[in-house]
Amino acid sequence: MSAEHRSNGSATAVAHPNIALIKYWGKSDEQLVLPRTDSLSMTLDIFPTTTRVRLVPEAEHDEVTLGGAPLEGEARRRVVAFLDLVRERAGSSQRAVVATENTVPTGAGLASSASGFAALAVAASAAYGLDSDPTALSRLARRGSGSASRSVFGDFAIWHAGRPGEADADLSSYAEPVTTGEFAPALVIAVVNAGPKAVSSRAAMRRTVDTSPLYEPWAASSKDDLAEMREALLKGDLDAVGEIAERNALGMHATMLAARPAVRYLSAPTLTVLDSVLQLRRDGVPAYATMDAGPNVKVLCHRKDAERVAAVVRGAVPGGSVHVAGPGPGARLLNGAA
Repeated sequence: MSAEHRSNGSATAVAHPNIALIKYWGKSDEQLVLPRTDSLSMTLDIFPTTTRVRLVPEAEHDEVTLGGAPLEGEARRRVVAFLDLVRERAGSSQRAVVATENTVPTGAGLASSASGFAALAVAASAAYGLDSDPTALSRLARRGSGSASRSVFGDFAIWHAGRPGEADADLSSYAEPVTTGEFAPALVIAVVNAGPKAVSSRAAMRRTVDTSPLYEPWAASSKDDLAEMREALLKGDLDAVGEIAERNALGMHATMLAARPAVRYLSAPTLTVLDSVLQLRRDGVPAYATMDAGPNVKVLCHRKDAERVAAVVRGAVPGGSVHVAGPGPGARLLNGAA
């Protein structure tokens, strides 16, 4: 990260959310945010988060806003804790003003924390004068939100689970780009409910890992899914990519339903969209569903089929919203933005 991108302790960065095709669900180390399994995702070209970090030497407290409104509670605590980590690494005690603008619904299972902490990692590192390469930024972003480690990179990325319990545990878990063959994928995103989730991802993860009898078998099968997914991506085989992604996501939601008490993000509109995806395949259109921790459905398809898929999905969710995304860029500083 070059000095030309910094401006008097102020920097602005933009990052995009990513959607996991092989899911991250469950931590082996809560403090270091180490996942129990590797995961693989596609960064989107829509829903960017833009974050400005400006150091204020005379301030006694950090000021954090989202969409112009002060951030409060747990959300603010997570940002301040992340800034403390950056300050520790930079050898600085200066407080900061953090202003974030999100274009993705927050807390709705649309990876707003991934884009948010990836943008914050890049902007804060620049503002505090840390020279961070993408791998270091990925490790840093992970400490704010696990999936943010993947949003540091564009297109497809794999997040390595690392080696919990070992001396280099923190350094061992990071994301890196994945090589793919020639194909043009799209994700059609059906937002059936843009409101915050009743159960946060963090709480749902803990409950699932601690109580679901299906969790360990899913985690074991996810390793096989990942190996097959990497091979399918290398071949540019969208049908294989989609089949693997769909079974991995449905399996993750099955582990949640088996938790005690159950965590159920799937709603009636969710199931309606899933049925529409099955019908598309019966009609000869390659389309495959994946879901994160929330009711919203993402449908993987060929870019040439995206508008047809979007039309079908739109008909399945009257009152909802449908968006078409392609592979997007990695997190980056905005030149000339301070």
